[in-house]
Amino acid sequence: MKKILTSIAVVGGLAAMTAAHAGEIVIGQMTDRTGPLANVGNPLGDGVRDYIDLVNSQGGVGGHTIRLIGIDNQYKVPPAVEGYQRLKSEGAVLVGLFGTPITQALTADLEKDKTPGTTPGFGTAAAADGAAFPYLFPAAASYWSQAGASVEYAKQQMGGLKGKKIAYLFYDNPAGREGLPVLRKLSEMEGFTLNEFPVPAPGIEMDNQARDIARRYRADFVISHLFGRAPSVQINALTRAGFPLEKVVSFVWGASEADVDAAGGNEAALGYSGLQFAGVGDDFQVRRDIRAMFKAQGREPRTSMSSTVFYNRGILIAALHVEALTHAVEINGGEADVTGTQVRDGFRKIKDFSLGGLLPPLNLAGGDHEGGGWVRVFKVTKDGFAPATDWFKGYRDVVFEMIKEESAKKN
Repeated sequence: MKKILTSIAVVGGLAAMTAAHAGEIVIGQMTDRTGPLANVGNPLGDGVRDYIDLVNSQGGVGGHTIRLIGIDNQYKVPPAVEGYQRLKSEGAVLVGLFGTPITQALTADLEKDKTPGTTPGFGTAAAADGAAFPYLFPAAASYWSQAGASVEYAKQQMGGLKGKKIAYLFYDNPAGREGLPVLRKLSEMEGFTLNEFPVPAPGIEMDNQARDIARRYRADFVISHLFGRAPSVQINALTRAGFPLEKVVSFVWGASEADVDAAGGNEAALGYSGLQFAGVGDDFQVRRDIRAMFKAQGREPRTSMSSTVFYNRGILIAALHVEALTHAVEINGGEADVTGTQVRDGFRKIKDFSLGGLLPPLNLAGGDHEGGGWVRVFKVTKDGFAPATDWFKGYRDVVFEMIKEESAKKN
């Protein structure tokens, strides 16, 4: 078996590795190993790395080893841009991005260089239109799809929307603001009042917003979009203000085990709900396979596996990358020296991909680079997260029409 070559390094911290060797496929993955989103980036990055190691331990892709180069972008644009240049010099044919500001900064470079980039659950919603953004793959529900799904869930919980008051509590940066167009559109369509409550970075104080939501605005429901340390702060602030957590649903980056633990545990967060674009928990064959790999190598499983929300998303990202690379190698006649364009075409061959139930049935063919916009709501119980819905899409026709209108502006 070929030696697994995996590198996780802070940009500028380690000497550059040599360019791709024969029989090797080089890919990059950006995560926040340090900085404000390290609680997300570390388990997610470990999930990516471990799945790639699993694939390499089983012979790689078509007999070719995948070399994963990790970049810690610290949720800052300059290190991400520098890291991307390093990945180019190393011969990476695919880059997993991390963060909406980083995605916006690198989109033009990815297209110019014909290098596919993935942005699962974040980034630019218009990139779901593969005709306009041929080298960008959201590959999971974008913030626009999450906004539509959140409104659909609120509608189900309240038995209707007309005359209701919904609060949008959001991190005041490009990611937090990304969902606003859909929320505003659906407010007009469905006849509910939308009030917006921005939270300045780093999101560690929001008692004023919580009191306004609960006592002045008297919201019927809260849709939140926070990340990093902010979700746990939100849970405690809304509770102090007397707002019931059963009437809160979070976008995908604000509902993890770490958020619940930081808020005081399951009892403190009972009833709090969040959207997910991958399964939550340990009961998936792919996680059992990773544990078996560790055992065979004489290692203990990573502690980060207990953060199943984010670790499982790392598995999702890596599995999609491997699936695209598998198709690309086939397109390239079995050879490892695939091009970025062949990898792009490999993504576009992914159909009904669910990884043993860890994912909804993702379809990246047919021009929808988002894969359908599927989500599932999980609710905090005394025993942890439990599914509150099946996989569903919210206002998909409205959202995709808006995506087409937005992507048309690119030209």
